[in-house]
Amino acid sequence: MSDIYDLLIIGGGIHGAGVARDAAGRGLRVALCEQGDFAGATSSASSKLIHGGLRYLEYGDVRLVRDALHERETLLRIAPHISRPLRFVLPHVPELRSAWMIRLGLLLYDHLSTRTTLPGSHGIDLRASAYGAPLVPALRKGFVYSDGWIDDARLVILNLKSALQRGAHILPRTRLISAMPQQQSWRASLSADDGRPVELHARVIVNAAGPWVDQIRTALLPGAVPRTRLVQGSHIVVPAAYAGDHAYLLQSRDRRVVFLLPFGASHTLIGTTDVATSSPLAPARPDASEVQYLCAATTRFLREPITPERVVHSFSGVRALLDDGHANPSSVTRDYALLLEHAENAPLLSVVGGKLTTYRVLAEKALDQLRRYFPTMRAESWTGNEPLPGGDLSGGGMAALRAQLEAGHPHLPPALLAALAARHGTLAAQVLGEADRESQLGVHFGGGLYAREVDYLIDHEWVRSAHDVLWRRTKTGLSVDPESGSALDEYVRTRVAT
Repeated sequence: MSDIYDLLIIGGGIHGAGVARDAAGRGLRVALCEQGDFAGATSSASSKLIHGGLRYLEYGDVRLVRDALHERETLLRIAPHISRPLRFVLPHVPELRSAWMIRLGLLLYDHLSTRTTLPGSHGIDLRASAYGAPLVPALRKGFVYSDGWIDDARLVILNLKSALQRGAHILPRTRLISAMPQQQSWRASLSADDGRPVELHARVIVNAAGPWVDQIRTALLPGAVPRTRLVQGSHIVVPAAYAGDHAYLLQSRDRRVVFLLPFGASHTLIGTTDVATSSPLAPARPDASEVQYLCAATTRFLREPITPERVVHSFSGVRALLDDGHANPSSVTRDYALLLEHAENAPLLSVVGGKLTTYRVLAEKALDQLRRYFPTMRAESWTGNEPLPGGDLSGGGMAALRAQLEAGHPHLPPALLAALAARHGTLAAQVLGEADRESQLGVHFGGGLYAREVDYLIDHEWVRSAHDVLWRRTKTGLSVDPESGSALDEYVRTRVAT
């Protein structure tokens, strides 16, 4: 006899995790399966931004920008440990956009947002500002505005942890093999990575498979017409290109924009591209032309050129965008669609498109569409008010949490405690336990990553490989040398096997 659920969610990226958290909190019985590691594809390959999308105003997506700006404030509030405000510097290039047009767009951006902590936009003289120091002297005028940064993969994990706390059944490394409609519901066959079969019965399937969303739709709904366009967005990482914790928004000659963003303590993240692709396979990798494009787009603005030889890391994500008929991938809408379809009266809800920033409101709207199937489901919205795990900070915010950790663990380095606070929030105390000296934290793999934290990630966050740890749970990959990385992988595999 298979287990019976209200929802079976296919996909452990940000949209699947968001729906799982919201649904479980409303009393539904939820199962979620992911073929690999959670956030293992597109959801860990973003620019790590929570933003309205200033450039979307040019395409007339005012509602999308307004909704995203509202969610920016919500995420800063419910996930204060893994997010932070970020100031952006936009150098003015007269031949691309007029100064009055940019100023008008920024005023609209300010007006559409419900800013409670973020300062508004203003113009600056780059020649007299520290913001202009890394830029070529020809750039004289600029603008400064606010958005936010967030740890994308940890956002996924924290939503899943919250769903688990509310009774959701979370299945990592478990692939959907087939699903058959049966008496207005679904009988699903899944396979774990160890070959173990899993049988589930669900009233509704939520298809949140990201770049695989149309593959799932057409498999479950014979004759379904594909609704997505696959677009690859690539990023490169270089040693810090400037001093400071701010970001730059650079206007490219093709009228796209390129971000320069702080990446850890000593690197700069540069992205992103928009390249049409036919393959959803992950992990995707940027090709040489994308690397060259990003280098050329930034070198126009910086005193010190960015060349491919300076790139120390790169990654790509494939996004399944709603096909709106635009020929240019950069012009395709970043809005989402929720496609409610049926196979012999068995409901299938597919999530197409969408942005990291708006995942939470997307989940709310998904459950609104499914309400007819669950008349006893609690109706009230709740995910915008309750902090994600570790985000229940006191009135003093992150500074107070760091001070509390330092007082409770006086013999541990403050930098280590700050890093744990930024990853785990108030759960950092659970990670540390009674440890008060580095010798009590176990093996040091580099970059402030110790065996004690790795054990916690294995036990509480579904880690099964060094890659899970270095590039998704902690973002310490650039701080751990290859030899230590191999030792970490052996440690994780041995620990998991026992």
